Amino acid sequence: MGNASKTWLLGLDRQIWILAAGRLLSQIGTGFTAFYAPIFFVNQVGLSATQVGLALGSASVSGVVGRFLGGTGADNPAWGRKKTLLAAAGVSAIADVALATADTFWLLVLGNLLMGLGIGLYWPATETVVADLTSGSQRNEAFALVRLADNIGLGTGVMLGGLIIATIQNYRLLFVLDGISFVVFFGVIWVAIAETYQSHEDVQAEGNSWLTALQDQRLVIYMAVNVMFTLYIAQIQSTAPLYLTNFIEFSPQVISGLFAWHIVFASVCQLPIARRLNGLSRPHALMVSLLLWGIGFTVMWGAGIGAIPALVGAIASLGILALATDAYTPAASALVVDLAPASQRGVYLALNSQCWAIGYLIGPPIGGWALDQVPAIAHGFWLAGAVSIVPCLLTLRYLETLITHKKTEG
Repeated sequence: MGNASKTWLLGLDRQIWILAAGRLLSQIGTGFTAFYAPIFFVNQVGLSATQVGLALGSASVSGVVGRFLGGTGADNPAWGRKKTLLAAAGVSAIADVALATADTFWLLVLGNLLMGLGIGLYWPATETVVADLTSGSQRNEAFALVRLADNIGLGTGVMLGGLIIATIQNYRLLFVLDGISFVVFFGVIWVAIAETYQSHEDVQAEGNSWLTALQDQRLVIYMAVNVMFTLYIAQIQSTAPLYLTNFIEFSPQVISGLFAWHIVFASVCQLPIARRLNGLSRPHALMVSLLLWGIGFTVMWGAGIGAIPALVGAIASLGILALATDAYTPAASALVVDLAPASQRGVYLALNSQCWAIGYLIGPPIGGWALDQVPAIAHGFWLAGAVSIVPCLLTLRYLETLITHKKTEG
């Protein structure tokens, strides 16, 4: 498929660049809400941190369903990648209507359930399009490029969101703007993205395809570690903003600046890190990411207890966690594509995306619970996160052995 389409910068298919542009626009909208929603619903609507954590986590319940439908649809010739992406953008726009009007716990849950469904449909399809249009070492850079677009959009949204809050103090407007961004993304997909699905001789019935994937020991072991990665990322988006606001007592303007720094730094470093880690195996690249997560969480703990000056510690922690995310995202997606038969890319990437659903189901409620406890538990939460990388490192070492053995057999 990649040879049939024109290539642009970096030798990548032009549709990857168009998809990246659409994702950038969509992520601007997400940036409006990602870091400000917990602060708004706790400090202005009056819900507890635990309730908001549960509501945010509820998106993962519908996300499981969405990822199942998204992976199945992406591998189904009747739907394919494009229609699945269109459905994802449409459902997400409707979710923002609910979130913009939410003033109770149950309305917040409804909005998050719809958003989870949209996100679930989206990820397997968009990752499969990138996989369809790339091969070999180029794939890692392609995944890094679309993640870079995500980060630039997210950073722009965070900064604009902070400006809106500082000037007109209207949090609900952020959800309206997020909904508009999904409508624009729908238009980009409709006009500029072609269907990349191709039939394969070894295509399987839908149920058998999922069962076959789950019988791949390498994939299952990777998924166990990937849940932890996504749980870590959930803490940056749902727990860290409220922790920095309520325990270190930074102002909304400082919070906005900190997370804008986090995202801008991640954007600047995304492609260089992807290229740097391209010389390592995928599991080794993920081990580098784990070490960075451990260091970043430890620095956050140090800033919280006063062992490090608060602002310096917050800047350093969010910078290190940006590098950890940069090392993780391209290597993780590329590893799953490497493991997947061509006819099952959608299903394999859907299972990869299910890890995000599980991580976001567990992560926000755990973080919210920790922040509702005494300060010692809230601070210690970050240190516990740092310690949790140890079993993950050991698991990835075992996965590396399995992959090497499989290649030798082949």
